[in-house]
Amino acid sequence: MDMVKLIDLAFNVMKNAHAPYSGFKVGAVLICNDGRVFTGCNVENASYGLSICAERVAVFKAISEGYKDFEFLVLVSDSNEPCFPCGACRQVLWEFNPDLKIILSNKRRETEEFGLRGLLPRAFFSQKKDSAFFGS
Repeated sequence: MDMVKLIDLAFNVMKNAHAPYSGFKVGAVLICNDGRVFTGCNVENASYGLSICAERVAVFKAISEGYKDFEFLVLVSDSNEPCFPCGACRQVLWEFNPDLKIILSNKRRETEEFGLRGLLPRAFFSQKKDSAFFGS
């Protein structure tokens, strides 16, 4: 799948977002190393702490279907500026691939690409997986 199609897919799934409180809809497309695609949109709740971001929806869908090897994430919103993953999403994504590529797109379909390591320096990770608590 080419990047234009993935961005289109993210914008299409963004339409499903439930954002009656903020009005800020987000769409995500998570691509696994084998090419498998998982999508997500944000789902808000009147109790904001119970809301979930589009990125985590996509990750949790993938995990629930047995996929953990993520290659990159496409994240879109209907805003002028790119929508970056929040800190919680960055930490969840780190768990599965600290080298994840993240492609962001705004409403004009302008894109920017980032590496997760650059967006989340010194991330927390388990000693069970690695010898230190923080990545670099």
